[in-house]
Amino acid sequence: MVETQSVVVGMSGGVDSSVSALLLKQQGYRVIGLFMKNWEEKDENGVCSSAADYDDVKRVCELIDIPYYSVNFVEKYQKQVFDQFIKDFKRGLTPNPDVLCNREIKFNAFLDKALDLGADFLATGHYSQNRVVDGQNCLVKGLDGQKDQTYFLYTLSSSTLEKVLFPIGGMEKGEVRRLARLHGLPTSEKKDSTGICFIGERHFRTFLSQYIAIQPGNFETLCGKIVGKHQGAAYYTIGQRKGLAIGGAGDAWFVVDKDIQKNVVYVVQGADHPALYLDRLTASDLSWVSGKPPALPCSCNSKIRYRQADQPCVIQKIEDGCAWVTFPQPQRAVTPGQSIVFYDGPICLGGGVINPTSALRERSSCTISL
Repeated sequence: MVETQSVVVGMSGGVDSSVSALLLKQQGYRVIGLFMKNWEEKDENGVCSSAADYDDVKRVCELIDIPYYSVNFVEKYQKQVFDQFIKDFKRGLTPNPDVLCNREIKFNAFLDKALDLGADFLATGHYSQNRVVDGQNCLVKGLDGQKDQTYFLYTLSSSTLEKVLFPIGGMEKGEVRRLARLHGLPTSEKKDSTGICFIGERHFRTFLSQYIAIQPGNFETLCGKIVGKHQGAAYYTIGQRKGLAIGGAGDAWFVVDKDIQKNVVYVVQGADHPALYLDRLTASDLSWVSGKPPALPCSCNSKIRYRQADQPCVIQKIEDGCAWVTFPQPQRAVTPGQSIVFYDGPICLGGGVINPTSALRERSSCTISL
């Protein structure tokens, strides 16, 4: 019975986790609010956002009359998430810390803490759903297509999902706000968090320069012509247009590749330049919700970035932990370090991290093989 079950809610100080706790309390669970402190630095305005967020957690929990606690994962986050984040940038990748944070912290260390407290479940404010299909827990897209967060949760396993609740996964964001206002929650009008997971909004180059020795270098065309100076290859990502400051006539310039060893950022002109498109990729560090890959070859849908519409693809083969994926329609700005996530309709199958895509562009003839 629900009345005898307890659930720890991961409270971030935002409206989504606040409403999640409220709903579970209304459903009769014994609810405990638990706040994670994962970062200690103040932001550029001298504000410690974690302290302000915890104040919001306290106010919400006191209002809905549930106990609340704080747990410090600063060291774990540093070692298991942030250090890898910086290491990947140094390699020329564009990592996604939210995926790693969910895998290593929220649904690993934090879940363990919830279970240690005697909870039956861990709940979070993610816009995702947990459904049992053919006797197995499946990760399913959130009802609100604009907010669905399964892209960041593809590393969760079916066994982990047995202990996880997503109270607002079947709701639209507007309804979540409406409920928060109706019940007078202090977070009802609080803006959604953005920026780096648990670190928040920062001036990216300033922040990154604290951890990576950045050296200026050249912007070059695929033919090797120097067309400008960059401020450090790690700052740029595939498909980027803004912030290049490359003058001259013609169409806008876009980043198409990077060579970290040579400290060169390759650029092309035109949003539809062929070099910006690939009809295949490989991905490693694979994770499957069911615990095993689908039967191959597998025709399914995928996303290579958050908020992208589902794209048809075929997982052709998996060798040595690497998936080979092709697309009927070439994909723009395939970005190494980001994740490709696979779907069967609304069900998230799993995903992996996109490998470097350079073969490296046949610059001698100024062409590219797709």
